[in-house]
Amino acid sequence: MKFNKLIPELSVTDIEKSKEFYLKLGFKIMYERKDDKFCFLEMKGNQLMIEEINDNWNTGILEYPFGRGINISMTVSNVKKYYENLKSKNISFFKELMINKYKVNEIIYEDIEFLVQDPDGYLLRFNN
Repeated sequence: MKFNKLIPELSVTDIEKSKEFYLKLGFKIMYERKDDKFCFLEMKGNQLMIEEINDNWNTGILEYPFGRGINISMTVSNVKKYYENLKSKNISFFKELMINKYKVNEIIYEDIEFLVQDPDGYLLRFNN
């Protein structure tokens, strides 16, 4: 198995609820440590780890929505098709499909993107 150089690990309140949500998004379970309530997920090269809160990594009190001030950006090959697929599964969107322009040095890039919020409030941004 190939591991990305950067893999976010999210503390979650209910590992089973979170796994169900991420599987609905199209992630696959690559491996689990059930006794630790830990799960490693992957979808098209996007990797995440989720672990039920165990006080091992907490730097402060966790209050909903978790992950305030951050969104996790993930690239998918056909973002419009992926969006429509999730819409048909009744996924709630934090931000609907949109086109944003971002200037990088002197080049302007267009991103087609949308955001969802996981059960603990983490923002997930899917883009092209």
